Amino acid sequence: MTTLSVVIPAYNEEDGIEEIARRVLSVRDDLAKVGVDNLELIVVDDGSKDRTVEITRSIEGVRLIQHEQNKGYGGALKTGFNSSVGELIGFLDADGTYPPEHFPQLCVEALKGTELVIGSRMAGADSQMPVTRRIGNFFFANLLSLIGRQRVTDSASGMRVFRREVMQRLYPLPDGLNLTPVMSTRAVHEKIKVAEIPIPYSERLGRSKLSVVHDGTLFLQSMVWTALTYNPVRILGMIGVASVGVAALIILGLIITRLSGVTELGAWGVTAVFTAMVAAVVGVSLFALGVTFNYTVSIFHKQPVRQGLFGKPVFKKPLNHHFGWLGALGIVLGTLVAIVSLALGVSGWPVERLWLYLLVSAMSTLVGVQLLIYWILLRVLEELGQREMLTKKDMGLV
Repeated sequence: MTTLSVVIPAYNEEDGIEEIARRVLSVRDDLAKVGVDNLELIVVDDGSKDRTVEITRSIEGVRLIQHEQNKGYGGALKTGFNSSVGELIGFLDADGTYPPEHFPQLCVEALKGTELVIGSRMAGADSQMPVTRRIGNFFFANLLSLIGRQRVTDSASGMRVFRREVMQRLYPLPDGLNLTPVMSTRAVHEKIKVAEIPIPYSERLGRSKLSVVHDGTLFLQSMVWTALTYNPVRILGMIGVASVGVAALIILGLIITRLSGVTELGAWGVTAVFTAMVAAVVGVSLFALGVTFNYTVSIFHKQPVRQGLFGKPVFKKPLNHHFGWLGALGIVLGTLVAIVSLALGVSGWPVERLWLYLLVSAMSTLVGVQLLIYWILLRVLEELGQREMLTKKDMGLV
């Protein structure tokens, strides 16, 4: 016997709650055809001030749960999840935008073993989504695909079915409208098996509660911070590598310019040099910081680093193992350039010819010191991460 529990969060939804509830109840027979024997429909009223509660109580087959005070979209959903009894848990909005008639299709995928099935509004089905929201969803989906290394077309869809056993891996979830993007972000980082089923999307009944700017900013912050708690180097490392790449391109351009016979930098040339220096230092710092945070996350979760910048090792040894000698090399090169520049200055070279070399010396030394600091910090974190395992090994417990 398989039960699907469908949760509908409702806040001042008197215009649409009856229609959507009856549409959900009407798919009972179609669910039975795909192997879902029972349907539980839970409406969580989130402190409505209109007739939502009165209308919901009049619908046979609906279990009503009330919040005395508004807890938010995510808070209402979590109340429904925790009160449900089904092996499969689904949810959708009360405004009629999502088609409950597609629940059987989502359940078919879930019964195959998929742990989270998302009804995708961006996968080709008819959609009446406003252009601004379509652009926003396209951006967030591609952002999640980039930071999670898994293709997702609709990271914020409000129609889903998931297996009860994955709830603990999806939690904690926020109380606000950002529950869905956070759920998607956690799912891809927890290696939860995710599938998307194309669904149509309709114009909502009543006024939308979504603010494009406010909630869009909230979605972005939630996804980035959630991803940082799993794999910081993916985000910080990408920014760091891009920054170092910019510096490398500028330096290459300066070298080509010099080889072409131009000896004076000029205002734009000097600006380019300083931009390259700043970009290089910032890039190395962010990359090293991301690697350090990854070790911190692994210690917190009490397991080896599961993620990485590219998802698989590029070098035989982790790159942080090379920070020590790279840092020492940077300091040595910086010191040598400084000594040579000083000697040339004493011999009569004008400062106009020496400032660039001195700047290169300072940058090389600073980057070298940074790498050494991060190497020491990472060694300490590595020791802390292995301490428990080594203790058990020494005591003969493993």
